Amino acid sequence: MYRGLSVLGFVPARAGSKGLPGKNLRLLAGKPLIVHTIEAARASAVFDRLIVSTDGEDIARVARRAGAWVPFLRPARLATDEARGIDALHHAMAWLEGHGLRFDCVMVLQPTSPLRAPEDITGALDLLLERDADAVVSVCPVDHHPWWSNELPADGCMKDFLPPALPHNRQQLPPYYRLNGAIYLARWDFIRHRDDWYGPRTYAYIMPRERSVDIDEEIDLWLAAALLRHRDVPEKRAHPSPVTVR
Repeated sequence: MYRGLSVLGFVPARAGSKGLPGKNLRLLAGKPLIVHTIEAARASAVFDRLIVSTDGEDIARVARRAGAWVPFLRPARLATDEARGIDALHHAMAWLEGHGLRFDCVMVLQPTSPLRAPEDITGALDLLLERDADAVVSVCPVDHHPWWSNELPADGCMKDFLPPALPHNRQQLPPYYRLNGAIYLARWDFIRHRDDWYGPRTYAYIMPRERSVDIDEEIDLWLAAALLRHRDVPEKRAHPSPVTVR
């Protein structure tokens, strides 16, 4: 229960992944990827239940060991490359309702966003309450501004690549944001039979880029590992070892 809301945490983790095989169990800083999400969720202390939906016995075993609830294995039809994440969520919600469990809201936490912090989880819930929102979706500033991008013709000519009125300085460009995949939060009745999260009362929860790495390829694991190492540096510098003066 969080500020009067009963909250379900939902972690989707299918076994198949073509881009990065075995992705959800790949090690990051010595832990399987999915464990980072489960630990952040548990550290937030907001979830009445934290459920993992997977079709993989190995993933289920690791998730249970990390403290998540895995009451079923996802049907094969919901574990294909073509299966939609929202359908896996609806399957879990229907299963829970069939077992007498219902919550005020549900938060989807993808294992591919291992750097989200517990305060991001509570921050998204705070935003839902403050805005009386139906849903909250996490975003972050874009890595590269889209105004600096364009298609190229077959011959590669860049004559019309940039618009003529484009500001010369990056600071003059309007801020743009992208979905970062870390948090999808909605009230139960809003998302129960919907195919998307975006209604007139859906609001963005803005996260910093350094907590917004989405693991799709090997290079993303390297980047996430580097950011995790960097995250520890300020703490070490803030508490230096005592020096003995002779």
